[in-house]
Amino acid sequence: MGDQSTAKRRERALLVGVALPDIPLWDAEDSLDELSRLTDTALLVEAGRVLQSRERVDPTCYIGKGKVEEVKKLAGDLQADMLVFDNELSPAQMRNLEKRTDMRVLDRSAVILDIFSQHARTRTAQVQVELAQLNYLLPRLTRMWTHLSRQAGGGAIRGMGSAGVRGPGETQLETDRRMIRRQINALHAKLERIGKQMETSRKGRSDRFKVALVGYTNAGKSTLMRALSGSDVLVEDRLFATLDSTTRAVELEAKHKVLLTDTVGFIKRLPHHLFASFRATLEEAVEADLLLHVIDLSFPHYESQIKTVDGVLRDLKLEDRPVLKVFNKIDQIDPGQEREILQAHAEREDAVAVSAAQGIGLDALRTRIMSYSQANSIELNLQVPQAEGRLLAQLHGEGHILDERYEDNDVLLTVRMERHQAERWQLARFAVS
Repeated sequence: MGDQSTAKRRERALLVGVALPDIPLWDAEDSLDELSRLTDTALLVEAGRVLQSRERVDPTCYIGKGKVEEVKKLAGDLQADMLVFDNELSPAQMRNLEKRTDMRVLDRSAVILDIFSQHARTRTAQVQVELAQLNYLLPRLTRMWTHLSRQAGGGAIRGMGSAGVRGPGETQLETDRRMIRRQINALHAKLERIGKQMETSRKGRSDRFKVALVGYTNAGKSTLMRALSGSDVLVEDRLFATLDSTTRAVELEAKHKVLLTDTVGFIKRLPHHLFASFRATLEEAVEADLLLHVIDLSFPHYESQIKTVDGVLRDLKLEDRPVLKVFNKIDQIDPGQEREILQAHAEREDAVAVSAAQGIGLDALRTRIMSYSQANSIELNLQVPQAEGRLLAQLHGEGHILDERYEDNDVLLTVRMERHQAERWQLARFAVS
Protein backbone atom coordinates (compact mmCIF):
# COMPACT_ATOMS: atom_id res chain seq x y z
CA MET A 1 0.00 0.00 0.00
CA GLY A 2 2.87 2.35 0.91
CA ASP A 3 4.51 1.77 -2.49
CA GLN A 4 1.32 2.73 -4.33
CA SER A 5 0.90 6.00 -2.44
CA THR A 6 4.57 6.82 -3.07
CA ALA A 7 4.14 6.11 -6.78
CA LYS A 8 1.11 8.46 -6.95
CA ARG A 9 3.23 11.33 -5.64
CA ARG A 10 5.95 10.72 -8.26
CA GLU A 11 5.68 12.60 -11.54
CA ARG A 12 5.08 10.61 -14.71
CA ALA A 13 7.49 10.81 -17.66
CA LEU A 14 7.01 9.78 -21.30
CA LEU A 15 10.40 8.61 -22.62
CA VAL A 16 11.39 9.53 -26.18
CA GLY A 17 14.28 8.07 -28.16
CA VAL A 18 15.56 8.14 -31.75
CA ALA A 19 17.07 5.18 -33.64
CA LEU A 20 19.58 6.41 -36.25
CA PRO A 21 21.02 4.35 -39.14
CA ASP A 22 24.45 3.99 -37.50
CA ILE A 23 22.95 2.71 -34.23
CA PRO A 24 21.58 -0.88 -34.06
CA LEU A 25 17.93 -1.04 -33.04
CA TRP A 26 18.76 -3.16 -29.97
CA ASP A 27 21.22 -0.44 -28.88
CA ALA A 28 18.56 2.29 -29.12
CA GLU A 29 16.09 0.08 -27.22
CA ASP A 30 18.68 -0.74 -24.57
CA SER A 31 19.48 2.94 -24.22
CA LEU A 32 15.78 3.62 -23.53
CA ASP A 33 15.83 0.83 -20.93
CA GLU A 34 18.77 2.59 -19.31
CA LEU A 35 16.92 5.93 -19.44
CA SER A 36 13.98 4.22 -17.71
CA ARG A 37 16.29 3.16 -14.89
CA LEU A 38 17.73 6.66 -14.74
CA THR A 39 14.26 8.21 -14.41
CA ASP A 40 13.40 5.69 -11.69
CA THR A 41 16.54 6.69 -9.79
CA ALA A 42 15.47 10.34 -10.25
CA LEU A 43 12.16 9.37 -8.56
CA LEU A 44 10.08 9.65 -11.73
CA VAL A 45 7.62 7.03 -13.01
CA GLU A 46 7.78 5.87 -16.62
CA ALA A 47 4.37 6.50 -18.19
CA GLY A 48 5.39 5.02 -21.55
CA ARG A 49 8.00 5.28 -24.28
CA VAL A 50 8.33 6.25 -27.93
CA LEU A 51 11.17 5.23 -30.26
CA GLN A 52 11.31 6.88 -33.69
CA SER A 53 13.54 5.62 -36.52
CA ARG A 54 15.05 8.51 -38.47
CA GLU A 55 17.82 9.13 -41.00
CA ARG A 56 19.05 12.08 -38.91
CA VAL A 57 17.90 14.12 -35.94
CA ASP A 58 15.63 17.08 -36.64
CA PRO A 59 17.56 20.30 -35.83
CA THR A 60 14.36 22.06 -34.73
CA CYS A 61 12.64 19.50 -32.50
CA TYR A 62 14.99 16.49 -32.51
CA ILE A 63 12.06 14.33 -33.66
CA GLY A 64 9.93 15.19 -36.70
CA LYS A 65 7.14 17.77 -36.41
CA GLY A 66 4.46 15.14 -37.07
CA LYS A 67 5.98 12.97 -34.34
CA VAL A 68 5.85 15.91 -31.93
CA GLU A 69 2.06 16.06 -32.33
CA GLU A 70 1.81 12.29 -31.89
CA VAL A 71 3.94 12.44 -28.72
CA LYS A 72 1.83 15.32 -27.37
CA LYS A 73 -1.38 13.31 -27.82
CA LEU A 74 0.15 10.14 -26.32
CA ALA A 75 1.44 12.10 -23.32
CA GLY A 76 -2.08 13.40 -22.72
CA ASP A 77 -3.60 9.92 -23.02
CA LEU A 78 -1.02 8.52 -20.58
CA GLN A 79 -1.40 11.49 -18.19
CA ALA A 80 2.34 12.19 -18.38
CA ASP A 81 3.67 15.25 -16.59
CA MET A 82 6.78 15.65 -18.76
CA LEU A 83 8.77 14.38 -21.74
CA VAL A 84 12.24 12.94 -21.18
CA PHE A 85 14.50 12.60 -24.26
CA ASP A 86 17.24 10.00 -24.44
CA ASN A 87 19.83 12.39 -25.84
CA GLU A 88 21.16 15.82 -25.03
CA LEU A 89 18.86 18.43 -26.57
CA SER A 90 20.11 21.81 -27.67
CA PRO A 91 18.56 24.82 -25.86
CA ALA A 92 16.63 25.68 -29.05
CA GLN A 93 15.27 22.13 -29.45
CA MET A 94 14.16 22.09 -25.82
CA ARG A 95 12.46 25.49 -26.21
CA ASN A 96 10.67 24.45 -29.42
CA LEU A 97 9.47 21.16 -27.95
CA GLU A 98 8.06 22.84 -24.85
CA LYS A 99 6.29 25.43 -27.01
CA ARG A 100 4.69 22.81 -29.27
CA THR A 101 3.70 20.33 -26.58
CA ASP A 102 2.90 22.71 -23.69
CA MET A 103 4.86 20.30 -21.48
CA ARG A 104 8.05 20.28 -19.51
CA VAL A 105 10.91 18.71 -21.45
CA LEU A 106 14.05 17.16 -19.96
CA ASP A 107 16.96 15.45 -21.67
CA ARG A 108 19.28 12.68 -20.49
CA SER A 109 21.79 15.21 -19.12
CA ALA A 110 19.17 16.92 -16.95
CA VAL A 111 18.07 13.58 -15.46
CA ILE A 112 21.66 12.55 -14.72
CA LEU A 113 22.35 15.92 -13.11
CA ASP A 114 19.31 15.51 -10.90
CA ILE A 115 20.52 12.07 -9.81
CA PHE A 116 23.99 13.43 -9.14
CA SER A 117 22.56 16.19 -6.96
CA GLN A 118 20.53 13.61 -4.97
CA HIS A 119 23.46 11.28 -4.38
CA ALA A 120 26.40 13.62 -3.83
CA ARG A 121 27.55 13.00 -0.25
CA THR A 122 31.08 14.32 0.09
CA ARG A 123 32.08 17.95 -0.38
CA THR A 124 34.04 16.97 -3.51
CA ALA A 125 31.02 15.38 -5.20
CA GLN A 126 28.79 18.31 -4.20
CA VAL A 127 31.17 20.85 -5.75
CA GLN A 128 31.37 18.72 -8.90
CA VAL A 129 27.57 18.54 -9.10
CA GLU A 130 27.20 22.29 -8.73
CA LEU A 131 29.82 22.92 -11.43
CA ALA A 132 28.13 20.51 -13.85
CA GLN A 133 24.72 22.09 -13.16
CA LEU A 134 26.00 25.58 -13.88
CA ASN A 135 27.75 24.45 -17.09
CA TYR A 136 24.45 22.89 -18.18
CA LEU A 137 22.39 25.94 -17.16
CA LEU A 138 24.52 28.66 -18.78
CA PRO A 139 23.56 28.09 -22.45
CA ARG A 140 19.92 27.50 -21.41
CA LEU A 141 19.38 30.73 -19.49
CA THR A 142 17.28 32.26 -22.29
CA ARG A 143 14.88 29.29 -22.09
CA MET A 144 14.75 29.54 -18.30
CA TRP A 145 13.77 33.20 -18.59
CA THR A 146 10.76 32.39 -20.80
CA HIS A 147 9.33 30.56 -17.74
CA LEU A 148 10.32 33.23 -15.24
CA SER A 149 9.49 36.38 -17.22
CA ARG A 150 6.00 36.66 -15.70
CA GLN A 151 7.35 36.69 -12.13
CA ALA A 152 7.58 40.01 -10.34
CA GLY A 153 10.87 41.77 -10.92
CA GLY A 154 11.89 39.35 -13.68
CA GLY A 155 12.54 36.44 -11.30
CA ALA A 156 15.90 35.12 -10.13
CA ILE A 157 17.46 31.87 -11.23
CA ARG A 158 18.77 29.83 -8.29
CA GLY A 159 18.44 32.97 -6.17
CA MET A 160 20.66 34.99 -8.50
CA GLY A 161 20.16 38.44 -9.91
CA SER A 162 19.04 41.68 -8.33
CA ALA A 163 18.83 45.28 -9.48
CA GLY A 164 21.69 46.14 -7.12
CA VAL A 165 24.30 44.22 -9.17
CA ARG A 166 23.13 45.38 -12.59
CA GLY A 167 25.50 47.61 -14.54
CA PRO A 168 24.42 50.53 -16.79
CA GLY A 169 22.31 49.23 -19.66
CA GLU A 170 22.76 45.62 -18.55
CA THR A 171 19.77 43.25 -18.74
CA GLN A 172 18.95 40.82 -15.95
CA LEU A 173 19.79 37.93 -18.31
CA GLU A 174 23.29 39.34 -18.91
CA THR A 175 23.71 39.83 -15.17
CA ASP A 176 22.83 36.21 -14.49
CA ARG A 177 25.20 34.97 -17.19
CA ARG A 178 28.03 37.00 -15.72
CA MET A 179 27.25 35.73 -12.21
CA ILE A 180 27.15 32.09 -13.35
CA ARG A 181 30.52 32.45 -15.11
CA ARG A 182 31.96 33.90 -11.91
CA GLN A 183 30.57 30.97 -9.91
CA ILE A 184 32.00 28.48 -12.43
CA ASN A 185 35.47 30.04 -12.09
CA ALA A 186 35.21 29.92 -8.29
CA LEU A 187 34.17 26.24 -8.36
CA HIS A 188 37.04 25.37 -10.71
CA ALA A 189 39.44 26.96 -8.21
CA LYS A 190 37.79 25.07 -5.35
CA LEU A 191 38.09 21.75 -7.22
CA GLU A 192 41.75 22.46 -7.87
CA ARG A 193 42.32 22.93 -4.13
CA ILE A 194 40.37 19.74 -3.36
CA GLY A 195 42.45 17.88 -5.96
CA LYS A 196 45.67 18.94 -4.26
CA GLN A 197 44.30 17.83 -0.88
CA MET A 198 43.30 14.45 -2.35
CA GLU A 199 46.76 14.08 -3.87
CA THR A 200 48.34 14.71 -0.45
CA SER A 201 45.99 12.16 1.10
CA ARG A 202 46.89 9.56 -1.54
CA LYS A 203 50.61 10.11 -0.94
CA GLY A 204 50.03 9.13 2.67
CA ARG A 205 49.02 5.63 1.57
CA SER A 206 51.27 5.26 -1.48
CA ASP A 207 53.18 2.36 0.09
CA ARG A 208 50.29 -0.03 -0.64
CA PHE A 209 49.49 -1.73 -3.94
CA LYS A 210 46.35 0.03 -5.18
CA VAL A 211 43.51 -1.68 -7.05
CA ALA A 212 40.51 0.19 -8.50
CA LEU A 213 37.18 -1.31 -9.54
CA VAL A 214 35.89 0.19 -12.78
CA GLY A 215 32.99 -0.83 -14.97
CA TYR A 216 29.59 -0.11 -16.37
CA THR A 217 27.08 0.98 -13.78
CA ASN A 218 25.25 -1.92 -12.07
CA ALA A 219 27.89 -4.43 -13.20
CA GLY A 220 28.23 -5.47 -9.55
CA LYS A 221 31.30 -3.46 -8.49
CA SER A 222 29.98 -2.59 -5.04
CA THR A 223 28.85 -6.18 -4.45
CA LEU A 224 32.35 -7.36 -5.38
CA MET A 225 33.87 -4.72 -3.12
CA ARG A 226 31.80 -6.00 -0.21
CA ALA A 227 32.62 -9.65 -1.02
CA LEU A 228 36.39 -9.03 -1.13
CA SER A 229 36.69 -6.62 1.78
CA GLY A 230 33.91 -7.87 4.04
CA SER A 231 32.99 -4.24 4.73
CA ASP A 232 29.55 -2.67 4.71
CA VAL A 233 29.49 -0.99 1.28
CA LEU A 234 26.25 0.38 -0.19
CA VAL A 235 24.77 -2.08 -2.70
CA GLU A 236 21.66 -0.77 -4.47
CA ASP A 237 20.00 -1.77 -7.75
CA ARG A 238 19.89 1.79 -9.06
CA LEU A 239 22.11 3.73 -11.42
CA PHE A 240 24.61 6.03 -9.70
CA ALA A 241 23.66 4.76 -6.23
CA THR A 242 26.86 6.46 -5.07
CA LEU A 243 29.18 9.03 -6.63
CA ASP A 244 31.86 8.89 -3.99
CA SER A 245 34.74 6.46 -4.22
CA THR A 246 35.16 4.06 -1.29
CA THR A 247 38.55 2.59 -0.34
CA ARG A 248 39.09 -0.46 1.87
CA ALA A 249 42.16 -2.51 2.85
CA VAL A 250 41.80 -6.09 1.56
CA GLU A 251 43.94 -8.96 2.87
CA LEU A 252 44.80 -11.33 0.02
CA GLU A 253 46.80 -13.60 2.31
CA ALA A 254 48.51 -13.30 5.69
CA LYS A 255 50.43 -10.02 5.90
CA HIS A 256 49.67 -9.11 2.31
CA LYS A 257 47.13 -6.30 1.97
CA VAL A 258 46.13 -4.16 -0.98
CA LEU A 259 43.96 -1.04 -1.13
CA LEU A 260 40.74 -1.64 -3.08
CA THR A 261 38.68 1.33 -4.34
CA ASP A 262 35.16 1.28 -5.78
CA THR A 263 34.60 4.06 -8.34
CA VAL A 264 31.50 5.59 -9.92
CA GLY A 265 29.94 3.46 -12.68
CA PHE A 266 29.96 4.44 -16.35
CA ILE A 267 26.96 4.71 -18.69
CA LYS A 268 26.40 5.33 -22.39
CA ARG A 269 26.61 8.87 -23.70
CA LEU A 270 27.66 10.53 -20.48
CA PRO A 271 27.77 14.17 -21.69
CA HIS A 272 31.29 15.50 -22.06
CA HIS A 273 30.85 18.44 -19.68
CA LEU A 274 29.61 16.00 -17.04
CA PHE A 275 32.60 13.72 -17.60
CA ALA A 276 34.99 16.68 -17.30
CA SER A 277 33.34 17.89 -14.08
CA PHE A 278 33.37 14.43 -12.51
CA ARG A 279 36.89 13.46 -13.50
CA ALA A 280 38.02 13.91 -9.87
CA THR A 281 35.60 11.12 -8.88
CA LEU A 282 37.72 8.79 -11.03
CA GLU A 283 41.10 10.00 -9.76
CA GLU A 284 41.46 6.86 -7.64
CA ALA A 285 41.43 4.84 -10.88
CA VAL A 286 44.11 7.13 -12.29
CA GLU A 287 46.32 6.42 -9.27
CA ALA A 288 45.73 2.65 -9.22
CA ASP A 289 48.43 0.05 -9.94
CA LEU A 290 45.80 -2.38 -11.26
CA LEU A 291 42.28 -1.88 -12.66
CA LEU A 292 39.62 -4.54 -12.17
CA HIS A 293 37.18 -4.06 -15.04
CA VAL A 294 33.93 -5.61 -13.73
CA ILE A 295 31.62 -6.87 -16.50
CA ASP A 296 27.99 -7.97 -16.18
CA LEU A 297 28.08 -11.28 -18.03
CA SER A 298 24.30 -11.70 -17.73
CA PHE A 299 23.71 -8.69 -20.01
CA PRO A 300 23.16 -9.96 -23.60
CA HIS A 301 25.24 -7.18 -25.18
CA TYR A 302 27.96 -6.94 -22.56
CA GLU A 303 30.56 -6.32 -25.29
CA SER A 304 29.02 -2.88 -25.95
CA GLN A 305 29.42 -2.02 -22.27
CA ILE A 306 33.06 -3.14 -22.40
CA LYS A 307 33.60 -0.70 -25.28
CA THR A 308 31.98 2.14 -23.30
CA VAL A 309 34.27 1.54 -20.31
CA ASP A 310 37.35 1.14 -22.52
CA GLY A 311 36.49 4.48 -24.14
CA VAL A 312 36.33 6.24 -20.77
CA LEU A 313 39.65 4.67 -19.72
CA ARG A 314 41.18 5.99 -22.95
CA ASP A 315 39.84 9.46 -22.14
CA LEU A 316 41.56 9.13 -18.76
CA LYS A 317 44.76 8.09 -20.58
CA LEU A 318 44.83 4.72 -18.80
CA GLU A 319 45.27 2.47 -21.86
CA ASP A 320 48.65 1.22 -20.62
CA ARG A 321 47.51 0.48 -17.04
CA PRO A 322 47.29 -3.26 -16.20
CA VAL A 323 43.64 -4.36 -16.48
CA LEU A 324 42.14 -7.61 -15.18
CA LYS A 325 38.71 -8.24 -16.68
CA VAL A 326 36.35 -9.67 -14.06
CA PHE A 327 33.33 -11.35 -15.67
CA ASN A 328 30.67 -11.14 -12.97
CA LYS A 329 27.29 -12.88 -12.45
CA ILE A 330 28.39 -16.27 -13.83
CA ASP A 331 25.67 -17.84 -11.70
CA GLN A 332 23.15 -16.33 -14.15
CA ILE A 333 24.53 -17.89 -17.37
CA ASP A 334 25.14 -21.33 -18.85
CA PRO A 335 28.50 -22.91 -17.76
CA GLY A 336 29.41 -23.62 -21.38
CA GLN A 337 28.94 -19.93 -22.23
CA GLU A 338 31.26 -19.00 -19.35
CA ARG A 339 34.06 -21.23 -20.68
CA GLU A 340 33.61 -19.91 -24.23
CA ILE A 341 33.79 -16.28 -23.11
CA LEU A 342 36.84 -16.81 -20.91
CA GLN A 343 38.67 -18.70 -23.66
CA ALA A 344 37.94 -15.89 -26.13
CA HIS A 345 39.24 -13.21 -23.78
CA ALA A 346 42.20 -15.22 -22.48
CA GLU A 347 43.74 -14.88 -25.93
CA ARG A 348 43.70 -11.09 -25.62
CA GLU A 349 44.02 -10.23 -21.96
CA ASP A 350 43.85 -11.50 -18.41
CA ALA A 351 40.34 -12.50 -17.36
CA VAL A 352 38.60 -14.29 -14.51
CA ALA A 353 34.95 -15.28 -13.93
CA VAL A 354 33.15 -14.75 -10.61
CA SER A 355 29.80 -14.36 -8.97
CA ALA A 356 30.26 -11.62 -6.39
CA ALA A 357 26.78 -12.19 -4.97
CA GLN A 358 27.29 -15.97 -4.56
CA GLY A 359 31.00 -15.84 -3.63
CA ILE A 360 32.00 -17.99 -6.63
CA GLY A 361 35.52 -17.58 -8.05
CA LEU A 362 36.72 -15.08 -5.44
CA ASP A 363 39.73 -17.19 -4.41
CA ALA A 364 40.87 -17.30 -8.05
CA LEU A 365 40.41 -13.54 -8.26
CA ARG A 366 42.46 -12.97 -5.09
CA THR A 367 45.21 -15.19 -6.51
CA ARG A 368 45.22 -13.23 -9.76
CA ILE A 369 45.40 -9.89 -7.92
CA MET A 370 48.17 -11.34 -5.78
CA SER A 371 50.20 -12.19 -8.89
CA TYR A 372 49.98 -8.59 -10.08
CA SER A 373 50.91 -7.31 -6.64
CA GLN A 374 53.90 -9.67 -6.35
CA ALA A 375 55.11 -8.58 -9.78
CA ASN A 376 55.21 -5.13 -8.22
CA SER A 377 57.21 -6.35 -5.20
CA ILE A 378 60.90 -7.11 -4.63
CA GLU A 379 63.05 -9.09 -2.19
CA LEU A 380 65.34 -7.31 0.26
CA ASN A 381 68.17 -8.59 2.44
CA LEU A 382 68.31 -6.60 5.66
CA GLN A 383 70.54 -6.60 8.74
CA VAL A 384 68.77 -5.06 11.73
CA PRO A 385 70.15 -4.85 15.31
CA GLN A 386 68.10 -6.93 17.75
CA ALA A 387 67.76 -3.81 19.89
CA GLU A 388 65.64 -2.20 17.13
CA GLY A 389 62.47 -3.98 18.25
CA ARG A 390 60.11 -1.36 16.82
CA LEU A 391 61.67 -1.58 13.35
CA LEU A 392 61.63 -5.38 13.41
CA ALA A 393 57.93 -5.33 14.29
CA GLN A 394 57.34 -2.86 11.44
CA LEU A 395 59.11 -5.19 9.00
CA HIS A 396 56.97 -8.12 10.09
CA GLY A 397 53.87 -5.97 9.60
CA GLU A 398 54.77 -4.55 6.18
CA GLY A 399 56.52 -7.43 4.45
CA HIS A 400 56.44 -11.17 3.98
CA ILE A 401 59.43 -12.68 5.86
CA LEU A 402 61.03 -15.32 3.64
CA ASP A 403 64.02 -16.03 5.92
CA GLU A 404 65.06 -14.86 9.39
CA ARG A 405 68.17 -15.80 11.39
CA TYR A 406 70.24 -14.33 14.21
CA GLU A 407 73.92 -13.49 14.00
CA ASP A 408 75.70 -11.88 16.98
CA ASN A 409 73.51 -8.92 17.95
CA ASP A 410 71.79 -8.60 14.58
CA VAL A 411 68.82 -10.16 12.82
CA LEU A 412 69.40 -11.12 9.17
CA LEU A 413 66.16 -11.08 7.17
CA THR A 414 65.05 -11.75 3.61
CA VAL A 415 61.80 -9.86 3.10
CA ARG A 416 59.41 -9.52 0.16
CA MET A 417 57.51 -6.24 0.08
CA GLU A 418 55.87 -3.75 -2.24
CA ARG A 419 58.27 -1.74 -4.36
CA HIS A 420 57.04 1.51 -2.77
CA GLN A 421 57.82 0.22 0.71
CA ALA A 422 61.12 -1.38 -0.30
CA GLU A 423 62.49 1.91 -1.60
CA ARG A 424 62.33 3.33 1.92
CA TRP A 425 64.22 0.37 3.41
CA GLN A 426 66.80 0.37 0.60
CA LEU A 427 67.77 3.90 1.56
CA ALA A 428 68.09 2.93 5.23
CA ARG A 429 71.39 1.75 6.74
CA PHE A 430 70.00 -1.79 7.25
CA ALA A 431 70.00 -2.87 3.59
CA VAL A 432 72.57 -5.54 2.66
CA SER A 433 73.75 -5.52 -0.95
